[in-house]
Amino acid sequence: MLWKWFLYITNNESKSRHEQHFDVAFFIINTLAGLFGIYMFIIHEEPQWIPILIIEYTWALDNMRHNRP
Repeated sequence: MLWKWFLYITNNESKSRHEQHFDVAFFIINTLAGLFGIYMFIIHEEPQWIPILIIEYTWALDNMRHNRP
């Protein structure tokens, strides 16, 4: 069950699917992570890595979903 979900989320199934709700979800997640990163920068007066890692991870997942024939 977990393996099928992993194949689905990375778009590595035998038939490629592109679903728009992933684009919307990644945009919302990245916007919130960016705002949270700005807030953490203001509070701690130095950059924090967690928001950047969230943005990088969702960007990588989005690229895996789009770059499939």
